[in-house]
Formats: sequence, C-alpha cells, structure tokens
Amino acid sequence: MTTTQDLRISVKNMSCASCVGRVERALSGLDGVSDVNVNLAAETVTFELDRPARIPDVTRALDAAGYPARTQTVRLNVSSMSCASCVGRVDKALAAVPGVLDVNVNLASETATVTYIEGAAELSDLLTAAGEAGYPAEPADSALPEERSARKEGEARDLARKTVFAATLALPVFLLEMGAHLVPGMHEMIGRTIGHQTSWTIQFVLTTIVLFWPGRHFYTKGFPALLKGAPDMNSLVAVGTGAAYLFSVTALFAPALLPEASRAVYFEAAAVIVVLILLGRWMESRAKGRTGAAIQKLLGLQARTARVLVDGEPRAVAIERIRVGDILVVRPGERIAVDGEVTEGSAHVDQSMITGEPVPVAKVEGDPVTGGTVNGTGSFRFRATRVGADTTLAQIIRMVEQAQGAKLPIQGLVDRITLWFVPAVMALAAVTVLVWLLVGPSPALSYALVAGVSVLIIACPCAMGLATPTSIMVGTGRAAEMGVLFRKGDALQQLTSVDVVALDKTGTVTQGRPELTDLVLADGFERAEILALVAAVEAQSEHPIAEAIVRTAKAEGAARFNVEGFTSYAGYGVQATVSGREVLVGADRLMAREGLSIEALADAERRLAEQGRTALFAAVDGKVAAVFGVADPVKAASAAAIAALHDLGLKVAMITGDKKATAEAIARETGIDHVIAGVLPDGKVAALDGLRGDGQQVAFVGDGINDAPALAHADVGIAIGTGTDVAIESADVVLMSGDLRGVVNAFEVSTRTMRNIRQNLFWAFGYNVALIPVAAGVLFPAFGLLLSPVLAAGAMALSSVFVLTNALRLRRVRPIMDEARASDRDASASPSPTPVAAE
Repeated sequence: MTTTQDLRISVKNMSCASCVGRVERALSGLDGVSDVNVNLAAETVTFELDRPARIPDVTRALDAAGYPARTQTVRLNVSSMSCASCVGRVDKALAAVPGVLDVNVNLASETATVTYIEGAAELSDLLTAAGEAGYPAEPADSALPEERSARKEGEARDLARKTVFAATLALPVFLLEMGAHLVPGMHEMIGRTIGHQTSWTIQFVLTTIVLFWPGRHFYTKGFPALLKGAPDMNSLVAVGTGAAYLFSVTALFAPALLPEASRAVYFEAAAVIVVLILLGRWMESRAKGRTGAAIQKLLGLQARTARVLVDGEPRAVAIERIRVGDILVVRPGERIAVDGEVTEGSAHVDQSMITGEPVPVAKVEGDPVTGGTVNGTGSFRFRATRVGADTTLAQIIRMVEQAQGAKLPIQGLVDRITLWFVPAVMALAAVTVLVWLLVGPSPALSYALVAGVSVLIIACPCAMGLATPTSIMVGTGRAAEMGVLFRKGDALQQLTSVDVVALDKTGTVTQGRPELTDLVLADGFERAEILALVAAVEAQSEHPIAEAIVRTAKAEGAARFNVEGFTSYAGYGVQATVSGREVLVGADRLMAREGLSIEALADAERRLAEQGRTALFAAVDGKVAAVFGVADPVKAASAAAIAALHDLGLKVAMITGDKKATAEAIARETGIDHVIAGVLPDGKVAALDGLRGDGQQVAFVGDGINDAPALAHADVGIAIGTGTDVAIESADVVLMSGDLRGVVNAFEVSTRTMRNIRQNLFWAFGYNVALIPVAAGVLFPAFGLLLSPVLAAGAMALSSVFVLTNALRLRRVRPIMDEARASDRDASASPSPTPVAAE
C-alpha cells in the first residue's frame, strides 16, 4: 500500500504568473507527483508525493526549470559518537530524513552539517532522527563557543576521574591474577594466605564496580546498538569484556558448568580493558580539544567591550550593542572591536593574527581597520562599518569551521569501509571462537575466549574515523593562522594534484597601482591639452590605469572639462565627448576597430613595449594624438614566490590583457614560465582550458573582484584578499595577505596535511590488518603466542592516540615563505616598473 505525503517547499525566482505555470508544468510531469499548487505570494509550492525517495527528482526538475528549491544548512553537535562506524550510522540516519540533500558527519569535531529543503524537512526532524539512532544532537549555534569549549573541558575532566577511579580498583585485580602467573611463589603465597577462592571473589567485586560504574557507558550504549543491528565500538567493548566477565563469574560461582581444564577467571582482562579504553578516550578528548585550538585562538581575538562615543563622551559598551555608524575610540594597546574606517587620528596596527603579516601597518584617516587586530602606537577614532556576524573575523571563523568540517574525497572510501567494519569484526570474532573450539588445544574454551575477546577489542575502528578529520581540523586551523583560508575543504586535497599555477597580473603579480611613465605626442598636439582631455575621460573610469592618468593630470595642474556620453568597451578602452570633442582612449585594438591609423606612433609604442610599459593610445576627433606609457610595479615578493612555486615542482603561467612583448618583460623579471597575452576579461576561462593540455590540473590566482569566472572554472581558485575582503564566493581558497607568498603557503599546508592524512590512514588500517590475525591466534601454532586481551586494549588505545598526536604535529607547520626570505631573494634584483593592461 502506497501512502502519499503532503509537502510544502519554498521556491526561488518566481516573479509573475508565467513563473507559476512553469513550476506547475515542471512538477506535474513527474512520476509520483500530484495535486501541485503554486503560491506566488508566499513563493511556495505544495504537492503530494507517493514516496520520499522521489524528492531529489523534484529538486532536479525545479533546478532545470530555473526555480530551485530553497535550502537550509544547519550544523549539529552530535553526542555519543566514538568510532568511524558511528559516523556512518549518523550519516545514514540523517540522510534518510525526507528532504535532506547532503550530510557531512565529522568525528573529530563531533558535528554533522546537513543541507535540507525548506519545508520538506525541519530541524526537529533531524534532531529526532539522530536521537532515535542513538546519537542525541543539538544545533551547534545553540551554545556559545565558550560554552562548547567549557563542555569539552568538562567531558575531559569527567573521563579523567573515571579513569583514575577505574585504575585504582583494577590495579589490585591485575596484581592478584597476573602476579600469580608472573611472580615466582606468589601463587602459593595467595593460596596460603587469603586463598584462591577469596582472591577470585575480591577480583569479582572490584571488577563488577569497574564495569558497572566508570565502564557502564560501554554497556548502556553498546548493547542497544547491537540489538538494533548497528553495532559500534561500544558494542565491541561490551561484548568482549562482558564475555570475559561472564566466563569468570561462571568459573567462580558455577564451576561445574565448565570443563575442569577451563576453570579460570579473566576478571583482570575485563577490568584493565575498561581502564585502558577510558584512558585512551581521555587522551583523545584532550587531543580533540587541541585540534580546535585555531578556532579558540580566533575567538580569543574578539573584543568583549569597546569605547563608543555617546553624546560626545566615550563609554564602555558591550560588543553586541555596537551598531553600524557608531564612532569608536581606540587607545594604544587596545584591540579593535569591529571593522571600520578611521575618521580621526593615526596609528600603527598589528594585523598579524588576521593576515599573517608581522609588520604593523600605518593607519590614517580614511583607512580601513579590522576587528580583532591590535592598535600599537597612537590613538584614533573610527566609524563602524561591519559588526556582529558581518565582521572580517566572524567571516574567517565561519570559513575555518566550514573547512574543518569538510569531508575530503579520500574520506568517502574510509566511511564505506568502516560502516561495515564492526559487523565484520564481530563475525570474525565468532569464527575465531568456533575455530579454537573445534581445533584448538586444551583448554580449548579458554583459548577460544581469549582469542575472541582480543579480536573484538583490538579491532575497534577509532583510529580509522579520526585519521582524516583530525588532520583537516588542525591543518586548516594552522592555515588560517598563516592567513590562508580554505573556503572549500576539498581544495585541501585538490591542491596536491595541481600541475600549473596560472596568475592574473594586475593586483596579483603587480601592485595594481600603475603610474604614468611616458607620453609621446603626434605632430600638432600639445601635452597639456591631450593630458587634460584624456584625464577628463578617464576620471569616469574605475580602472587602475585611469587612476594613474588622473593622478598625473592633477599633479601637473591640467585643465578640467565637462564629459558627456561616456562609454566603456571591456578589454578595449573608453570613449566620451569632452567639451564638444570626441575622445577615444584604449589599446591599439580599439584604434583598429575604429579604423584609425597608429603608424605615426608605432615606433614609440614598440620602444615602450621593449621597456616593459603598457602602451595606450589617445585619439581626438578621429585622429591618433598620443601614446601613453603606463607601468605597474611588480610586488616585492612576486619573484621569490614564483621561485618557491618552482621549487615545489609547479609550472607558473600568467594571463594578461597586455601585448606579448610587454607581458614577456614581466615574465623575465619574475621567472614566469608561460605567458598568455592579449586576453580579454571573458577569455580567461578559455585560457585556463588551454593550460590544462593533456589532463593537467590548474590553479588560478586572481584578485577575486573581476576574476570570478576564472576562479570558479579553475580546478582550484585562489583569491588574493585585501585583509578585509574575505567573502569571495567564487574562490576555493582565500589569502588574507596581499601577495603571492600566501599561494606558496597554501600549497605547503595542503601537502603537509595530505601527507599527514595518508600517514594516519596507513597506521589505522595497517594496525588492524597486522594485529587482527595476531589476536585471532595465527602465531600460536608456530610460536605458542596468543595476544592477551589486555595488550589488545592497550594497542587499540595507542592507535587512536597515535593518530591524534600525529595530526597535532601540523600545529608546528611554519610558512614556507616569510618576509625575510622574500626580501633575501629579491635583494639581487631591484624591482622595476612593469606593465598593466585593461584586464
């Protein structure tokens, strides 16, 4: 019997009645969809669906029609996750909620990021699904970061107390049982004093307390999960220790039920296993806290109060009460509360915690300042321009949190394996017990118990689940401290596959602030007149070249004219009427398009190109009047950064609108391998396709403003920010520093993080592959060796701690390039002006 479901979802882009009709037609034609009703005013569509599995068909149909469903993304804190199998089960439970489009569960941060269709699913549905799966969840935003940090510290302290208490009780158990086997004469001494039956009784009492007080979590979580058919790490521990405990209890209180040769107790195994696993979890908890150190450090940059002018007097105000437009007062040594613009005074501000640059930056009236940075000398006032969640620091924290919660492609295989790993281990343990019972030596039952428990304990997949997310958390956090923000987590892995780094020129390789260096006139024209006319036109443009010409005209006191009919031709130039005269300014291709001859100034243009200048022509009333030479200085660190990219085995290309001769002048100065010149703004995407060649991966580095298509089209888009502009939607990676050193550091962090992940995965999988057979007893026939469950528990705990400790090494990653190195490499070559084009 099919039960239909009524759904109501929000839809974007509907603006008129025809939109309503298109949405209705798009959905009415789908199988299983009926009774479609579109509400234009509410921008919603309601319909009946025969089964939830068809929801993706609905979203695809709406996307194809141009009216995509509105989606929400929520981040949940998930409790009780202890291993990689838990990750798979939480993922599966959340993905099964109708309307959920994407789920990303992170064991290291104990979070889940879920994207769902508005209306088709609700937050409460997600929380219910997680809870019913045995993993209670809450919205991550429901607790302040400080509260979450305090909660994690509390969990670590609680685990520490349980570990100490359990160890205190387990130590006598261990000494009584193992001492009797290992210390000569101790077995006889116990028999002469308290007696072996009393010894076993003491072990029973102490072990019972250990298992059902500090260790009760393993049973309250493990057995219910097992009964649901979804066993996890807790199930392995519960079954393993429970089997050892029940066998021992039987040997103590009902020995007649066991063969005489098998009448032994394993209380010490059950007690010590619980202690070791608690110890491992405590160490994991402490290490997990350190993996989020970058976020905590960023949160620590936020000021709590600020001095705001109220009725002309500075008053201390909580940061939450600051509004856009408020005037704030900053004294020497104080932390700047929010983003803003200096209105009065001057100072040197330490921006190192935001940009990674150690040198304080001078700030004067009109300059931007960033919340979280520290005022050094001087005092000033500034107007708040961005507050709350809109500040640069808040955006950085969001980016880091998103990157830390990312699931890399390499993690997909791990998740698929670990989802079935625990059931496979339990089956293997059962087979191990059966084989020992059938072919094992006497006492076969004892050997079977030891081998089965060892297999269960040693195969806990904690290390597998932690291998990737812990490295991502630490690596991306350290990158943020270096001024490298991974907006999309998979870029961390994708960067390691890049073969070619393509650079935009203006603002990336060069400073983006060109200067007018030459003005060559045609016969019959005067400098003052042409400069005034051209400056009048260029004053209407926002391009850096225009600013250079206008600055020169102002400096020379050129006359000012009225401008009419201004038109910009992207990639060519501009045109306008200035005091009744038609003025064209642009590249030679603009002159050619207008049918104007540049022959009289061709030699001058050639000389400028040879000198590394960009040549722009000016025409007045249909005659070419002058050629301008404009240069844009190369950034101080560009040559050193490009050399460092070469050291990493990467090829470097530059894409520019300049002519080939002038572009090659920059390439010679900076060491760029390949130049693609004469490219119009809309041609950069095609240029990237050309660089891909035979399957090469390409990263594109641009300023993030006019390079959005290229940033999105590249395999990895890297945007160079300004220290305040970090919300660049087209980029995969955002660099807070303003030069190419950040690109080198991004590659370094990516390489080191992926190497760390591979090391962790090798250890996690290699550990299980190597030790599960040993635990099962493959060495016993040849060497008489059988792994103790206690040693199995120790090895299991050690594997997780190893993975976490290895990931924490990424906190020591240092920038592969710093200012000193850049300066040293550039010292041998004095920077010279280089060309700029209308890109």
